[in-house]
Amino acid sequence: MAGCIIAGIALTSPAHHAATMFDREQTVELSGEIVEFQWTSPHVWIQINVENESGELVEWSVEGSVPNRLYRAGWRPTTFQPGDRVTIHAAPMRNGAPAALFIGAKLSDGSTLGRFEELSGD
Repeated sequence: MAGCIIAGIALTSPAHHAATMFDREQTVELSGEIVEFQWTSPHVWIQINVENESGELVEWSVEGSVPNRLYRAGWRPTTFQPGDRVTIHAAPMRNGAPAALFIGAKLSDGSTLGRFEELSGD
């Protein structure tokens, strides 16, 4: 029994942290309105409505880091509130789905989080 549990952990752990589903060679800029901020373990999630080229709203899911690391960087469970306008830089999914891996953000008050300045040219 213990062997099965250990084997299961060994098989699932690398898959979780690999993040190979994201194209880290590409960056998308998502400007829109926060729908929800989920301060959860093992990773936080930002749901943001973004207008596409056709003018339709598309809800994107943006995966962030672990809450304790973000807390040490100054983030709080209230960092993003529904209705907040933000611009997020993120690595998109390889399959084109509306999901991405967080790189940085610029809030409506002009403050930034993560590595936003590195990619913005501001």
